[in-house]
Amino acid sequence: MLNTCLFRCFCRVLLPLKLLFAAFTHAELAAFDDTLPDSSSALFTLQGSNTIGARLAPELVKAFLLAKGAAEVIVVAGENESRINAKMGPRQVPVWVDIAAHGSGTGFDGLLKGSADIAAASRPAKPKEIKALAGFTDLTDERSEHIIGIDGLAIIIHPQNPIQQLSVKQVALIFSGQINDWSQLGGRRGKINLYSRDDRSGTWDSFKRMVLGKNHTLDVAAKRFESNDNLSDEVSADIDGIGFVGLPSVRKAKLIAISDGFGKALKPNKLTIATEDYALSRRLYFYTHDESDNPYVREFIAFVEGVAGQNTVAANGFIAQQVEVVVPQGYRDLPQNFQEITPSEQRLTVNFRFKQGSAQLDNRALRDIDRLVQFITKQEDKKLTLIGFGDQKRSPERAQLLSKLRAMAVRRELVKQGVYPQSSHGYGEQLPVASNEREAGRYKNRRVEVWLGKK
Repeated sequence: MLNTCLFRCFCRVLLPLKLLFAAFTHAELAAFDDTLPDSSSALFTLQGSNTIGARLAPELVKAFLLAKGAAEVIVVAGENESRINAKMGPRQVPVWVDIAAHGSGTGFDGLLKGSADIAAASRPAKPKEIKALAGFTDLTDERSEHIIGIDGLAIIIHPQNPIQQLSVKQVALIFSGQINDWSQLGGRRGKINLYSRDDRSGTWDSFKRMVLGKNHTLDVAAKRFESNDNLSDEVSADIDGIGFVGLPSVRKAKLIAISDGFGKALKPNKLTIATEDYALSRRLYFYTHDESDNPYVREFIAFVEGVAGQNTVAANGFIAQQVEVVVPQGYRDLPQNFQEITPSEQRLTVNFRFKQGSAQLDNRALRDIDRLVQFITKQEDKKLTLIGFGDQKRSPERAQLLSKLRAMAVRRELVKQGVYPQSSHGYGEQLPVASNEREAGRYKNRRVEVWLGKK
């Protein structure tokens, strides 16, 4: 037990160093050397999510290879598969990376069977996948689970459809066939046509988890698609169509605002997705074996989590995990006592969340601590205010206490790295961003926001 604790502490100390290394610019990555194989070979293989694998993963691999000094980097794209070819090292050895984007579940199958070095997923690993791989790696460990960016599950309709917003509950009723005409939603008369991703898709898994839940099933009349882009193009050509895709695949379709419970209807944008306040925001993951013996896998993951990799994430339409300052819309609509403790109208694009049923920061939050430290140390005459929130409890006083404790937990982690927030507050169950009726919503509501002001 003692050795295990020491090991975890050791890993925790190494994490900021790893992130600091990952933040190096392209030029600072070590070039490929002459320890390369004499013959052509694959550096690594990546399998899984179509949301990630269709465009983002090839671009990340391309950027990584270029940063390493590779030459003749070419992406050869096929139907939901691609190969990135390059030549590297003094001898210009041909190398490649293979990507297969047939759905998140296929990535975990690849890790299990040994056909993939990296599993790409647009949803967290399922309990059955964690169990299946338990003999090889712990998918919940921060060395195995890597959050590479944030996406918004976009609900899309035809550009000429007058509907502006829907609740998560309404979307569930639509896709389960219980609402089947646009006139039931205040729109023009017309039978609603459903467009859905297929069963192997992480986008479908996310939709099923965040929208349908356990009480609804997809209407059998829904048309199913393997590709986000193909689905979006079909919806934008169907005046009565509605579908769901990853945010970069909205294309010509119309994006609508979504509300959950008592939360405000929000469209996915940089702030609402980065903070995961948008009801249908989701994390994008790479999963690896926690002790991968492939040096290119380890270095690629560090590159993706660093500044250069996150810039590539943003360039491909997703939301990067970079701490930025924004002015939130509707700030003046917030309660007066909340406005009084927020030092300005400036909020940071980071929320801290916790492992379910635990006071421990989750894997994204652990990395975000280091990102926030790097950000604030570059700011002059600025102070941080931490504001905790929670899900609904029988006692509002208990909810308020727990939310304050969450803010204090974040403060402790920052203090460990020499950053001292000006103040910490708890607002309990106020200002929910999701419904408290589902665990996924309660998880979103248990958060700590970060606001920035002048000293």
